[in-house]
Amino acid sequence: MAERSFVKEVKKLRLGAGEVFHGEGILAVTKGLLQSGVAYVGGYQGSPVSHLMDVLADGEKILSELGVHFEANGSEASAAAMLSASISYPLRGAVTWKSTVGTNVASDALANLASAGVMGGTVIIIGEDYGEGASIMQERSHAFAMKSQMWLINPRPNLPKMVDMLEKSFELSEASNTPLFFQMRIRACHLHGQFVAKDNLRPAFTVADALQYPNREDDKIILPPFTFRQEKQKLEQRWPAAIKYIRDNGLNEVFDGPEKDIGILVEGGLYNVVIRALQMLGLADSLGSTQIPIYVMNVTYPLVDEELVAFARNKRAVLMVEEGQPNFTEQALNKIFNDAGLACKISGKDILPAYGEYSGQVTLEGITAFLKKYRPDLARDKTAAVTAPLSDDLNVAIPARPPGLCTGCPERPFFAAMKMLEEDYGEIHISADIGCNSFGTLPPFRIGNTIMGYGLGAASSSAFSSVPGARAIAIMGDGGFWHNGLTSGIASAVYNNSDNVFIIVDNGYTAATGGQYIPSSAKSLKQDERKARIQDAVEGVGVKWVRTMRSYNISDVKALVHEAMTSDYIGPKVIVIEGECMLNRQRREKPLRQKNIKSGKRQIVKRFYVESETCTGDHACVRLSGCPSLTIRPNPDILREDPVAYVDNSCVGCGVCGENVHAAVLCPSFSRAELVYNPTGWDRLKDNLRAAIIGPLQRRADRKRARVSL
Repeated sequence: MAERSFVKEVKKLRLGAGEVFHGEGILAVTKGLLQSGVAYVGGYQGSPVSHLMDVLADGEKILSELGVHFEANGSEASAAAMLSASISYPLRGAVTWKSTVGTNVASDALANLASAGVMGGTVIIIGEDYGEGASIMQERSHAFAMKSQMWLINPRPNLPKMVDMLEKSFELSEASNTPLFFQMRIRACHLHGQFVAKDNLRPAFTVADALQYPNREDDKIILPPFTFRQEKQKLEQRWPAAIKYIRDNGLNEVFDGPEKDIGILVEGGLYNVVIRALQMLGLADSLGSTQIPIYVMNVTYPLVDEELVAFARNKRAVLMVEEGQPNFTEQALNKIFNDAGLACKISGKDILPAYGEYSGQVTLEGITAFLKKYRPDLARDKTAAVTAPLSDDLNVAIPARPPGLCTGCPERPFFAAMKMLEEDYGEIHISADIGCNSFGTLPPFRIGNTIMGYGLGAASSSAFSSVPGARAIAIMGDGGFWHNGLTSGIASAVYNNSDNVFIIVDNGYTAATGGQYIPSSAKSLKQDERKARIQDAVEGVGVKWVRTMRSYNISDVKALVHEAMTSDYIGPKVIVIEGECMLNRQRREKPLRQKNIKSGKRQIVKRFYVESETCTGDHACVRLSGCPSLTIRPNPDILREDPVAYVDNSCVGCGVCGENVHAAVLCPSFSRAELVYNPTGWDRLKDNLRAAIIGPLQRRADRKRARVSL
């Protein structure tokens, strides 16, 4: 199960030569893999390429028909290690993950892969999560490519170009015996367009062939003296071979224009925003024809010195549009131009921001500043239309919308219980983790002091593991547990006899990345059965104190964590908090409810509501829960000014609000209702009896209230 199903869309992967593909960038890239004759694919989900794993999973039947092996890897490190199949065999392989964090996890395997070199084309599709929509620290993948001398493909966001560059990436990898990164920003992942398809290709050499004809090469082993020879090969053989292929096949592009004394150099992924800025300045049209020459670096690393020198030879100045920091390419350009004796000036971070995403407005302002410096005649009056004051409506600040837990999320009651515990116990040092549980660090809970990496919550608390009379708490999700937490956190805690408390929130999926299956899911990717239990895994590495609790039982969760914090037992204490991800549960149950209602079957839907007459208006329930369905509305009582709590129609009936009221001893204003669709005769009889008894009492109360108000 995943956030989005591509079952219908994957049918487009069967398109043959000459047929026109229409669709999303993620799906187009998958089609490019099949057209390239890839032998095996895998990866680990993460924004903005989570959907690529979903597409591969939904299209597994097509992959198997072509003889392509698909693997949902346990982490980015295991995905990178799988690429070792291409070291000694002509197997084309591709994996995907979120970068830069995924690349950090995979770095050990990638460094060894790059050192040994590859025989089969090897492509890592990385989702570059940089800029305003990012969910991680702000870093670039460029540094890793340079460090390990792996090529970095950064294609112009255009479906035909992206697919073509992907196919050529396998050829470039094979021509230079080097693995490479194929970088996709979030806008490229979800870009829609079309291209003329080619036939899918069965792998020329399959994993079955490799097993039938095993091959071993001593000089591919990562041990001295082979590693010294591999470093020499990188510079003397692989690098020149890559440059030759890039140049001979025109992977980088030049869009010429009449204003030849200036130019723009741009990373391929930023081409669209640059051409849009030029359009707004009247220096390009909607078809991409430009007055200012543009050199597009679809291969961001390595740079092709001869092409850059040829582009800049007769120019006064060029603008290097390079997003993020450090400015690796700009620094390299200064060396290249100096060695070639060029007088061409280079602008970049002196005009454009040194950090942050190059949005449309930022790029427009940067290009305008460049023109004012070197060609003021082109900048004059061009920006008047786009820099005019905005209307009052557009100047209104957009309300802040920080990330938060979904309606009915099973982690919400757990964090509410933790907040109540702190009221009784005092402040506790809590190590948080990547995933949905990271949202607990934000208001209204503010639970968690640090976030260090996926599955590293347990390891983050290790420095506090031996203080007599005091304990720290570490929290991680089930996805982080299987990704890294079992070995780096729990097993290490057992080995070092940590006295801390470790809480694993088991919602059944890697929910934060779209709800993909994990080893402890009730269903697995390929079979409808549970493969592993978290409780068994922690006991297997030696944990003796293990407890399990349903997350929605707030009072019991609070009591259990209190027990762990005050227990006489010395050693790691693990609590597994269980509750299925509500989004995935609703995706499964809502269609069934609608089907039952439509077919005339009896269906009960639970809903919660607030009695406005009873609500005190202090909103403690809102502050403690933070549920999106729990809000406020004007008080119906004209004598009371404070707004009352209100449960809107997004309520999924999880009961957290009522549990909070009970556990925190708040007010009795919460009630539960059951909406009965297609009621039976017995349901109708009970309803009539209730109305006959309650109706007169209610009408008498209404009359009394009316007399009082007069």
